[in-house]
Amino acid sequence: MEYRPFGRTGLQVSAVGFGCWELGGQYGHYDEQEVIDAVHRALDLGVNCFDTAEGYGFGQSEELLARALGPRRKDVILVTKFGIYQQEGKWSRDSTRAQALAAIERSLKFLNTDYVDVYLIHWPDRATPFEEPMRALEEIVQAGKARFVGVSNFKAEEIATCMATRRVDVGQYGYHLFDRRMERDVFPYCLEQGIGVMAYGSLAHGLLTGSFTSQTTFAENDWRRNGHAFGLSLFTPENFPKNLAVVEELKTLAARRGKTVLDLALRWVLSNPVVSVALVGFRKPEEVDGMAGALGWSLGAEELAEIDAIFARHGVDPAPPVWLE
Repeated sequence: MEYRPFGRTGLQVSAVGFGCWELGGQYGHYDEQEVIDAVHRALDLGVNCFDTAEGYGFGQSEELLARALGPRRKDVILVTKFGIYQQEGKWSRDSTRAQALAAIERSLKFLNTDYVDVYLIHWPDRATPFEEPMRALEEIVQAGKARFVGVSNFKAEEIATCMATRRVDVGQYGYHLFDRRMERDVFPYCLEQGIGVMAYGSLAHGLLTGSFTSQTTFAENDWRRNGHAFGLSLFTPENFPKNLAVVEELKTLAARRGKTVLDLALRWVLSNPVVSVALVGFRKPEEVDGMAGALGWSLGAEELAEIDAIFARHGVDPAPPVWLE
């Protein structure tokens, strides 16, 4: 395993982290024992970062992760998030002080721990001045219930507003070969301020595993069925074929290095010096084993340029001027 500084926290974080979004139960079936075995395998291979959230099943993901970690919780950097809720089937955001203080108690109970290493605001609640949740996060730190705090999916100027009240230690953002929007202003700001960056969706929500074909269809309960992924139209009838063509060329490029497209995609994320940890949604031990090919090598300047040329050749823009709202 490779380890990297986690911003200015003083922590050393594994380059690959275990993402627990899918364990919330909203995104398809999984076998609990296989997940537990995957967590154990990740720990044995040196993964020390595990990322979950209250919004991932409202206790389901956190509780399963706690059972899987067991007494090894002390060996990991445990990250969770708060601030999104469902009301009458619709998502809403609430990062008021009252919600923050109540949410950390719920998460600590489900995670079966006295503290989390990193506590994040999941999405910006723009109806509440950012000063309020940042002061609440500092209260949580002072109470010993979190070591470090931060934000997820905030714009660069919104991070700066938060920093006026309390330092943002860690930021979490979508980042993969098909989504480079954060390179414009968020990542430069994080690099300048020494904010640790967690990259989610490192494999483009399955697109960069190399397992999709032109015959791939998504089940009724699969969120990708509507074609969109965090503001990008990755899986729409118009774009999916073009994106698959990009992946096929990336497979050829990867094969020249004796690698898979998954290896290449994950290595590309890790090639950005601002990234502390790339999160992958493992559900089986063999999926954890598959990360090994992304470690211990680097992409050269010519290969990076060739990757960009592949996208351009197929008319795919990985950094469109849209934002995660």
